[in-house]
Formats: sequence, C-alpha cells, structure tokens
Amino acid sequence: MKYTLLGSSGLRVSELCLGTMTFGTEWTIGADYETSKTVFDVFANAGGTFVDTANRYTKGTSERWLGEFIAEDRDHFVVATKYTLADRENDVSFAGNHRKNMMRSVKESLQRLNTEYIDVLWLHAWDFTTPVDEVLRGLDDLISRGLVHYIGISDTPAWVVSQANTMAELRGWNKFVGLQIEYSLIQRTPERDLLPMAKAFNMAVTPWGALGGGALTGKYLRGENGRVPEHSARRDQRAENIAREVVAVAEELGCSASHVALAWTRLRGQQVIPIIGARRAEQLTESLGVLNVELPAEAVKRLDAVSTIELGFPHDFLQSEGALGAMGNSIQMINKTRR
Repeated sequence: MKYTLLGSSGLRVSELCLGTMTFGTEWTIGADYETSKTVFDVFANAGGTFVDTANRYTKGTSERWLGEFIAEDRDHFVVATKYTLADRENDVSFAGNHRKNMMRSVKESLQRLNTEYIDVLWLHAWDFTTPVDEVLRGLDDLISRGLVHYIGISDTPAWVVSQANTMAELRGWNKFVGLQIEYSLIQRTPERDLLPMAKAFNMAVTPWGALGGGALTGKYLRGENGRVPEHSARRDQRAENIAREVVAVAEELGCSASHVALAWTRLRGQQVIPIIGARRAEQLTESLGVLNVELPAEAVKRLDAVSTIELGFPHDFLQSEGALGAMGNSIQMINKTRR
C-alpha cells in the first residue's frame, strides 16, 4: 500500500479507501461483527489507513463497530464519516444540510465512533434547500472547534461545489478537499463536469460503485444472482458489452475482472482513491490485488472505447471542427506566445 495527500490538503491517506457500509446486519448487504472485524483487519494489515463510513450506514452500527476497531490506535487511522441523510424518519430536524442537523449529526457520530474528532466529514448529498454559506460556515466552525479536521462533499452538482469552494477561498473558510461520487466504466457521466471541476480545485476523488454493483466482475455474464435488477443501467446491453471487455482484458493479463475495473478508475489523470467494500474477507483480499496490476495503454484504450459516452453540450460543441476553427488562430497565437 502506498500513500498520498488528500487533494489540496496535507492529510496522508492510503491509496485505497475501505468502505464500511457492510459493517452491520441491519441491511441485507451487511456482515456480522466478527466478519466485519476480519475485513477491517485485512485492510489494516495491508497498510490501509483511510476508512469511510456514514451516520446512516446500518442504522449507526457501522460507526459503532468502526469505533471499536480503531480504538487501540485511533490516531493511526483516517476516519471519514458523513452527515445529511435522516437519522429519524419524518422529522425535518434530523435530515438535510442545514446547520442544526449538521451539529446534531456530528455530535452523535462522535459518540458512536467513540472519538474526539473526525478526520474527514463529508456532506453526503446536496439538499437543494440550505444556503451554501450556511453549510460552509457550519463546517468551518466544526474545524475551528477541533471536532473535524477536513471536509469533503458527496453526490452534489459541480456548480454547487464550484460555488462553495470559490466562496470559501474568498471568505477565508476551509474548502472541500475531496469529492465522493459514483464513477466506473459503466458510470462515466462525471467526466462531463464533476471530474474536471475536481481537478481544477485539486480535490481528491473517492468513487463509490467502481465495480458497478458487481456487474464489472463478470458475475452477471456467468448467470450469478446479485442485488442489481435486470432493468438497471448496470445490466443493460451497454453494461454487458463493457463487462465482456473487462473480462477479456483480465484474461489476457492473468488477473481478475475486478482488478481491471478498479485499475481503470485509478488512471484518470488526477487523484482517484477508489472506495472498496466487502461482505467477506476474501472479497476484500481480491480487491486489494489491484495494487499489483498495471494496465497496458492498449488495454486502457479498449476499455475507454467500449465505455465511451457523449459529453454533450457545450463540451462536444467546443471540440467540433467549427468551434475549433473559429477559435483556432487566436489559440495558436496564444500558444506561440507562451512558448
């Protein structure tokens, strides 16, 4: 395991992040205590330090168990949790991005994790209701109080994140240093605006769903059952074509399909730290094998081709011959001047 800085911050994190949504049996995807502890130990013994959870995961069990697992060496681990999603049904005070829910949620997360601070606090999802400055000032106050060290933002439009980080810089507040989004060979739409935005602000990207809900492991091609419905975009004809190419590349390289899918996400020309989760230790051990896989340029080209998407307006328009021709002379003059 190697280590990297988290975006524009000085925080050292492992090059893979352990997702703990499976810690707890309250949800159908979860694992019991002993299995969860074994999964955590496999990650830690491999050198992993970056661990991701959330207030809502398995109704709080994920945070409680994780707090126990890190207790003996708390300062060694980089613990990330989230706020926004509801801790109580049908109660507007217990959900959303607003300051009241933020402070309550963080207080309860600290109690469940049995820790005095959270290394990275993610805003879990944008609620389209709370003002951006209210969110930023609340998060900045948490950092000033030493309850949170760094902040990130998840599942939010690029224009909101851009507005927030620009406002934070102008007002001297702490900026978001990380962006958490769904991203995989099947889900490449973040390449339109989210990934370029993150690169411009030097934000680390921690993608969830890098294996497409298991589709990219090839298990649906083999007729295995899973949690992804047949009508899902993760199992349509395009997804099947992508999965077949991933499996083909894996066979040629002598590694697993999951290694190929995870390795591809790490080659995006910017800092990408995939979140890997597992219900069993063997699954996590399998995913960790990506650290020993290097995709040849030809394989990357094939994967890019089979999974390509239309970027849409204005991106495709700005790359059209007409647009490039209209701007060409001025661009060439600028480039010549710079040289």
